[in-house]
Amino acid sequence: MKIFISADIEGISGVATIQQLVNNGEYQRFRKLMTAEVNAAIRGAFKGGANEVVVADGHGNMSNIIIEELDQRARLVSGNNRVMCQLEGLDETFDGIIFIGHHGRESATNAVISHTLAGICVKEMQINNRVIGETEMNAFVAGSMNVPALFISGDDQYIEEVKETLPDVESVVVKYAKDRLAAELIHPEVVRSEIEEKVASSLKLANTMKPLKLSGPITYEIEFKGPQQAHMTSTIPSVTMLSPTRITFTCEDMVTAYKHMWGCVIIAMAATNGVLGSANA
Repeated sequence: MKIFISADIEGISGVATIQQLVNNGEYQRFRKLMTAEVNAAIRGAFKGGANEVVVADGHGNMSNIIIEELDQRARLVSGNNRVMCQLEGLDETFDGIIFIGHHGRESATNAVISHTLAGICVKEMQINNRVIGETEMNAFVAGSMNVPALFISGDDQYIEEVKETLPDVESVVVKYAKDRLAAELIHPEVVRSEIEEKVASSLKLANTMKPLKLSGPITYEIEFKGPQQAHMTSTIPSVTMLSPTRITFTCEDMVTAYKHMWGCVIIAMAATNGVLGSANA
């Protein structure tokens, strides 16, 4: 059995504020907590019958997990130049995908540090007229490869949000959201123990859980926070402007649409302060 783990940091135990992830001393501390929580999932996966585990670091510059502290049985995808973003390395050979430390979508009620992929520019994403967050979007991509989503962990609001789309997925609540920047925390060791056990039991679903799929063409609508962000994505000929801040495009399959979305987000992030603002040659 081959398992893919997509790991983020906002939804791990202990995180309650953005400062914890940007101030160097605090960030180094939470990198260790992220690594430890991913290790709990790896232990659970092998306990549940996996013989191969690949972890994709999916936060920020996507190089947060400390490789020398990672469970030696797993392989790590790290670094930020990735065509498939948080899913780099995933393909049809995997039997399931697990989401560790993920978070609610932009504007989600009280979800801790909620955002959708790039908080600097994305206000909302829709796929085929359905508002989605990162986990749901990634689950659709995995589903197009016949890989089912088996497990999620994060705050209670995130779990509730994702279960609207994935009602049968196994889950662990690692904290209770009180505000976007406040939470009632559960001790990390308690969380890790529960993640290990629930991940192990979730692997029993691998043969019966249906992959999350969408049939037909895939249409994205993305609402950006600034008109300069939306406008510059129109350098891609297939992008149509719906308003000064909203774009749309359609692709024939989910993987192509995901890559297209990621390309638009990269452009939008660069356009926030002007795409050539720092160029001098």
